[in-house]
Amino acid sequence: MKILVCGLPGAGKTWLAERLVKHLDNTAWYNADVIRGAANDWDFSSTGRMRQANRMKTIADFEVANGRWVICDFVAPTNETRKHFDPEVTIWLDTIKEGRYEDTNKMFEQPIGVDYHIDSHLSDGEIAGIANDIRDYFITKASLRMA
Repeated sequence: MKILVCGLPGAGKTWLAERLVKHLDNTAWYNADVIRGAANDWDFSSTGRMRQANRMKTIADFEVANGRWVICDFVAPTNETRKHFDPEVTIWLDTIKEGRYEDTNKMFEQPIGVDYHIDSHLSDGEIAGIANDIRDYFITKASLRMA
């Protein structure tokens, strides 16, 4: 299962992902800033952002192919980058109306068809509830495949 946590820079994506992963067994977590740093690629043009979405997708697909769930937190500013990543669950952190980077603010598109639209910081109990919902979704989906 691929879980995307997206939103503007400063919305709390990493904060949420760090807490959510603690509630989901056998789940990897990748932060886009760490991945960009490893690649030494700080290109934030449209091409650079799609390259980053590709990178995140490749890493996530590898984890899924090896039997692990994965949470990726990254801006994924356009519906195209989110669609390309192809998550099974999308969590949009809409806790701020403007991030610290004007170019990202201008290109950020309101996500379409999100599973969770979060507009305030959550308690640990609320995060655990989301993890339970995700787990239940996966169990239901797996049961339907077997039927």
